[in-house]
Amino acid sequence: MNLSTEEQPDPDATHTESTPSAERPGMPLLRLALAVAVPIAAFFLLSVTLEYLRDQDANRMLVVLVAILVGGGGVFFLYWAMNRAVDWLPPRFREGVRPYLFIGPAIVILSVFLIYPVINTIVISLKDARSETFVGLENYKFVFSDPSMLRSIRNTLGWIIIVPLFGVSIGLVFATLADRLRHGEAVAKSMIFLPMAISFIGAAVVWRFMYSFRPEGFGTNIGLLNGIMIGLGKDPVPWIQQQPWNNLLLMVILVWMQTGFAMVVLSAAIKSVPEEIIEAARIDGASEFQVFRRILIPSILPTIVVVTTYMVINALKVFDIVFVMGNPDAGGTEVMAERMIKWFFILDNNGRGGAIAVILFLVVIPVMVWNIRRFREQEATR
Repeated sequence: MNLSTEEQPDPDATHTESTPSAERPGMPLLRLALAVAVPIAAFFLLSVTLEYLRDQDANRMLVVLVAILVGGGGVFFLYWAMNRAVDWLPPRFREGVRPYLFIGPAIVILSVFLIYPVINTIVISLKDARSETFVGLENYKFVFSDPSMLRSIRNTLGWIIIVPLFGVSIGLVFATLADRLRHGEAVAKSMIFLPMAISFIGAAVVWRFMYSFRPEGFGTNIGLLNGIMIGLGKDPVPWIQQQPWNNLLLMVILVWMQTGFAMVVLSAAIKSVPEEIIEAARIDGASEFQVFRRILIPSILPTIVVVTTYMVINALKVFDIVFVMGNPDAGGTEVMAERMIKWFFILDNNGRGGAIAVILFLVVIPVMVWNIRRFREQEATR
C-alpha cells in the first residue's frame, strides 16, 4: 500500500508542467505583426541611408563609412532580423515562409533590374523617337527594311559564326599543344591569355595601329601591316576600307581576345579526361589525331558548347571594336549592337533603338534555351 501511494502522480505537478507550453491569447498575431514589421522597418532604414548617400553636401568620408556599414553589416542584419522574425511565426508557417524570405530580395532585384527594363524596352520600341506616341510595329519595319540595318544584321550573323568557330578551334589547338609542354606551360598559357585582360576599346586601339593607313602626302605609314607591304615593295593598303574584308579584320580582334579564354577553359576540361582511356586507345593503335578526334573532343564536348555560347553572346553585343575602328557607315562594318547604341544615344531615337534591343534579346533567348537543355541532358546522364 505504501509503494502504490508513492508512485501515484501528483496532479499539481502535471498541471505545472503543461502550463508553460500554453500560449497567451493573441501571441500568434503579435508574432505575425513583428514578422511583417521588422522587414518593413529594415527596408525603411535602408531607404533613408541610400537617400543620405545621394546627398551631394554630405561628408565624403562619412558617406564611405556608411556605405561600408550598410553594404556589409546592414545586409547581414537584414537577413538575420528577417530570419528571427520568421522564428516568431506559428510553427505551421515557419518552414513554408523561410525559403521565400531568403530568395525574396534576389527576386526583387531581378524584377527591378532585369524584368522591368525588358518590359520597358518593349514598350519603348512600340513608340516614336521621343517615346510619346504609339506607332505599333513601325520601328520593327525600319529594322528589316533600312539598308544599313540589313547590313548590320548580315554582319552580325558573320560575327556569331566566324568568331566562335575560329576562337574555339584555335583555343582548342593551343590547349592541346600547351598541355604537352614539359616546361613553360604556365608561361605559354599566360602569354596567350594576356589579351583577355585588355578591354574591347584597348584592343581596338592596339589593332587600329596595326591597320593604320595614311595616304601619300599625309605622313609616314606607321601600321604594322602597311609596314610589311612597303617592305615588300608594294603600296600601302587602307585595310579598314576594304569591303567586305574589313569585317573579317575586325573579327580578328575579338578572336585574338577570346582565344586565351577558350584555351584556359578547354585545357582544364582536357586535364579532367581520364589518362587511362587515352593510354588504352594508344595501346590499341590509335594515332594522336584519332585520340584527339574520337576521345578528347567527345569527352570535352559540353565544355566546348559552353565556351561557344559565351563567344556567341559576346559577338552579339560587340560594339566597342566597331565604333573605335572608324566610321561603320562608310566602311560597311555596322553591327546590331552598334546600331542600337547609335539610335539610342547619338541620334536620340528611343523607338528604333528599343526595337533593335528587343531583337537582340530575342536572338539570345534560343541560344540560352539550347544551352540549358544540353546542361539538363548531361546532368540526367550522370
